[in-house]
Amino acid sequence: MVQRKLMTAAVQTSPSFATRLVNGILAIKPLANLAKHQARQMMIKRAEKIGVPWTKEVQKLQSLDWESDFAQVQNSQLSYPDYYLTSFHAYETGNLSWQAAFEVEPAAYAVHAKIWQGAKAQGDAKLRQSYHDILKPSLAHEPQDILDLGCSVGLSSFALQEVYPHAKITGLDLSPYFLAVARYRAQQRQAKIDWVHAAAESTGLPNASFDLVSIFLVCHELPQLATQQIFAEARRVLRPGGYLAIMDMNPKSEAFEKMPPYILTLLKSTEPYLDEYFALDIEQTLVEAGFQTPTIASNSPRHRTVIAQVSG
Repeated sequence: MVQRKLMTAAVQTSPSFATRLVNGILAIKPLANLAKHQARQMMIKRAEKIGVPWTKEVQKLQSLDWESDFAQVQNSQLSYPDYYLTSFHAYETGNLSWQAAFEVEPAAYAVHAKIWQGAKAQGDAKLRQSYHDILKPSLAHEPQDILDLGCSVGLSSFALQEVYPHAKITGLDLSPYFLAVARYRAQQRQAKIDWVHAAAESTGLPNASFDLVSIFLVCHELPQLATQQIFAEARRVLRPGGYLAIMDMNPKSEAFEKMPPYILTLLKSTEPYLDEYFALDIEQTLVEAGFQTPTIASNSPRHRTVIAQVSG
């Protein structure tokens, strides 16, 4: 174990030349802003090219009155952790804005369009399905209570409801803007989901109240300390024999190992904690949080599914 921790520390403190070069570029604010702008424009063009009406859909959402939906989900007493008050995904205010909330869905379609050749706009649905194709057979029992941590605008929550139609789904996120859009989408779908505005590392939910905690494309947006705290919180709210399931980027995939420096720069300009995520020993972190050694399986050329059961 000591050797393993030393190896992890070596990864964290000895970034490659390419990583240092990219970080150096991003440390120069005008260059970082240019990279963010380029990354955003690239996503919008890709979305429109594959038939996703990014501009039209965003304009439609902008025309709606969001006051009621926002008031229904917001916890006005919530204090945001420092790591969350930074620029994410080319938005200066990160996830705490209407623009970010309105663009999550078309951005997901654009980003996931190239995972599989020819998938285009169906790439996002295929990615979510690939996660559940691994997760569902791994569970000993059908979950009755499911917590979707970092649910964003609800895409992952709706996917969970489709796979487990008899389960009670709770979607939790730090952004009230995302949750307001999630609530609106749930009403459109006539989906019954509980939306909770809270930090994933301090949910305020009861002990041992869930059979499954799902974390879909969240960990790469977290510093390592927050990830550790979130895993511990997931352990607290899970029942004996419960499962934590994580779907995220696979740092060991060939797609990331061979990624051109230009693309890596664009990616890292929108993902401030990517280096910490890529250096994380996720197996050891889960075991230290009170889980059995997890199973890890590739579910796409770029992503992995990690499933860990509560110890004991």
